[in-house]
Amino acid sequence: QLHVVESGGGLVQPGGSLRLSCAASGFPLNYYSIGWFRQAPGKEREGISCISSSDGSTNYADSAKGRFTISRDNAKNTVYLQMNSLKPEDTAVYYCASTIRTMCSLKRYEYNNWGQGTQVTVSS
Repeated sequence: QLHVVESGGGLVQPGGSLRLSCAASGFPLNYYSIGWFRQAPGKEREGISCISSSDGSTNYADSAKGRFTISRDNAKNTVYLQMNSLKPEDTAVYYCASTIRTMCSLKRYEYNNWGQGTQVTVSS
């Protein structure tokens, strides 16, 4: 069973950057597609970005395009989410999740293995 743990969240000013990490254990990460999701208080959990196991292709939500970049380092069994030009509306708990599907999507129900989340707060 793959186990994923998020890290890298924190408090950052608007316009700043953070890099989130999703570290996996228990199984080689490259067998799984990985998604990043976030949930703000009072809102539904939404898909932000994902990376496919088959070919490394990526998807981004409109809110993330041009600002966020997802990548994977199979040697470190880790997927990253580089977040630039952060805005207050990016404030949320960020989760990574895995699926055995070879092509990723931003649909929450396709993922069955979730981390505990890491808090990102964008505020001056």
